[in-house]
Amino acid sequence: MMRTTTHRSIKEWKDQLIRQDEIDRYLVDGKDFIDEHHINKMLKNNCDSDRSRIREIIKKAYSIELMSDEDVAALLQVTDADLRKEIAEAAKEIKKKVYDNRVVTFAPLYCGSKCVNRCAYCGFKSDNSSVIRKVLTMDEIREETKVLAGVIGHKRLIIVFGEHPETDADYIAQTMKTIYDVKVPVRNGMGEIRRVNVNAAPLPIEDLKKLKDVGIGTYQVFQETYHHETYGEVHPADTLKGNYRWRLYALHRAMDAGVDDVAIGALFGLYDWKFEVMGMVAHARDLERLYGIGPHTISFPRLTPAVGTDFDSTTHQVSDEDFTHLIAVLRLAIPYAGMIITNRETPQIMESVIDMCTQRDAESKIGIGDYADAYRTDQIAEREQFLLNDTSSLDQVIRKLAHQGHITSFCTAGYRCGRTGDKIMGLLKSGTEGCFCKLNAVLTFQEWLEDFASPQTKATGEVLVQKEIGEIKERVPHDFSENTYKKFLSDYEKIKTGVRDLYF
Repeated sequence: MMRTTTHRSIKEWKDQLIRQDEIDRYLVDGKDFIDEHHINKMLKNNCDSDRSRIREIIKKAYSIELMSDEDVAALLQVTDADLRKEIAEAAKEIKKKVYDNRVVTFAPLYCGSKCVNRCAYCGFKSDNSSVIRKVLTMDEIREETKVLAGVIGHKRLIIVFGEHPETDADYIAQTMKTIYDVKVPVRNGMGEIRRVNVNAAPLPIEDLKKLKDVGIGTYQVFQETYHHETYGEVHPADTLKGNYRWRLYALHRAMDAGVDDVAIGALFGLYDWKFEVMGMVAHARDLERLYGIGPHTISFPRLTPAVGTDFDSTTHQVSDEDFTHLIAVLRLAIPYAGMIITNRETPQIMESVIDMCTQRDAESKIGIGDYADAYRTDQIAEREQFLLNDTSSLDQVIRKLAHQGHITSFCTAGYRCGRTGDKIMGLLKSGTEGCFCKLNAVLTFQEWLEDFASPQTKATGEVLVQKEIGEIKERVPHDFSENTYKKFLSDYEKIKTGVRDLYF
């Protein structure tokens, strides 16, 4: 039964949600960690670095440590095409060093389009009469999940919500439990979602504990823009989202609630892209300062059109060239973090930057209820927060990645083995996690090939799998013991006979 919410109850909910003490505890001398004067000074003072300094900065990035503000600012200012290419090549090598050639795929599941906010650029804003408003019931969540896990073959989801009392923490927790409970018979095994990440509004600590208790994966809150004035211009002050600092410290509260995998992001196009990159680095630095670990993933979506909005995105529009460069700089600046590229981008852009990234979505539908709704192939703008530029199927994406030499990983082992938070950060920086992940990538990829792949994709994928197995064998005994290798081969054969969910 869908809950109904009166105007009065919405007001009461809004009034009690933000806890000022859960902002103040993180401030330093009453200030937040986005020091605009410092950021602007760094950009101004590092605007004309010579080639030798840039190359020295690139060299230091291979240490897999968070980069200094001075060095990030210097890289951001590079405009020379050849030097940008050197930065991009280093970004690809660092990605390979930390994450090998894996690309993780996922899908977004939009659960509710009701929202109390009025963000200038968003199709879900409360005063947009063009959007169809809906919150999925648990039965509808179950049907969506059946398609995602049983037809497409996803193992990871990011569930997305507007900010509204009908999609509060209790609803989010119930949604997660419903998704985890879905098991769907597929070709040779059982389709299921093994990790549910959450993209939701900032929550107080007590609500975040509810999400931890039901098995939240990564908690993702994008600041949208780190520039205080611009934030205020696009997020009206009388809305929940209008509170800059409540959003800025959302991930700090998550860490204090025991949710140790958190994700940052900015919406590029709202303000100057160089400032936003500096803001993301500052965010990572403050998390490291307080908790010893930075963000598990970072995202960098570009602003795209949304029905019912007339937001002018041309002032700070990011060109393809600058977008590619900022991704490369982020890879060097926060080298241990996973980096997510999304279907907001065209297939051409996705292909050009995937060597620097670790995750992408595939076969995404962002209309409420679109997965189960006749398995739509078109987009209904009135049901969506924005429009996508890549609507390729997961099978097509995986085949293309395999042709490029990337193995698609469906692994969720690290989270279930406790390799999260500070544990995974140390493993990522040392390269150890990449060893576990290479084994698990092959096992989960073969599982997907057996259960979901088209004949063409399965043939392409199995060629890549044999190449990967050959590389693993070459790394014995340096990275893998002989016993580990033998167990891996045994598990691989079991996967081919129908055994599922084997991992290291």
